[in-house]
Amino acid sequence: MTQGRLSTVGLTVAFGDRTALRDVSLVVPPRAITAVMGPSGCGKTTLLRAVNRLDDGVPGMVRTGEVRLGDEEVTAPATDVAGLRRRVGMVFQRWNPFPRSVFENVAYGPRLAGLRDLADLRGVVESSLRKAALWEEVRDRLDADARTLSGGQQQRLCIARALANAPEVLLLDEPCSALDPGATRRIEELLFELRADLTIILVTHNLQQAARASDYTAYLDAGRLVEVAPTRLLFTNPQDPRTEAYLTGRVA
Repeated sequence: MTQGRLSTVGLTVAFGDRTALRDVSLVVPPRAITAVMGPSGCGKTTLLRAVNRLDDGVPGMVRTGEVRLGDEEVTAPATDVAGLRRRVGMVFQRWNPFPRSVFENVAYGPRLAGLRDLADLRGVVESSLRKAALWEEVRDRLDADARTLSGGQQQRLCIARALANAPEVLLLDEPCSALDPGATRRIEELLFELRADLTIILVTHNLQQAARASDYTAYLDAGRLVEVAPTRLLFTNPQDPRTEAYLTGRVA
């Protein structure tokens, strides 16, 4: 198995009479940042949620096709969904720390997975906070309520919480949309560091962010994958007129 190799094959997701994704086949390069962009309602968030099985149990949801992580079809009924979500971490648009201490937020996943030794937990917490570029800012506040951190710090804490499970893939759903430019820059710099070990999918509505913070970009329109290419190539020489219309502002 190639760690972090993610792909979809003919992925279609519908909610009742609304089809959110239509026959999406996408290979996500490992150890790189792939931005996913497109108009509102085009299926960007649905794609992330399908990878992480977050819409399982939603009334009326029907999913066909495959999502594969390495050689495993993670949409198969026998998949250990809790184990999948440890392997595929997700960070949401609005930071959502638990109403617990900074330490307990990061330790939550490892505890759930069975890690009980306090020294080991402390090691995981410190390592995860360091990877999230947050350790120096909170090392003396580990017992503080996580919700007392700034917005940018809370978002990095959520990234640290995902990293504590040692994932192969990190999904981010517009993680900077509510942050100021300084906090956004920190998150983007962090993602560049993390891609050495992780496969990252970044959903963004911000064209400038996709251009500067990703290695590859995929464009979705009306639930369909229109085009995917190295970011610089897609932005300078799009192959589909729908992509060009979006990049030039003719499609909102």
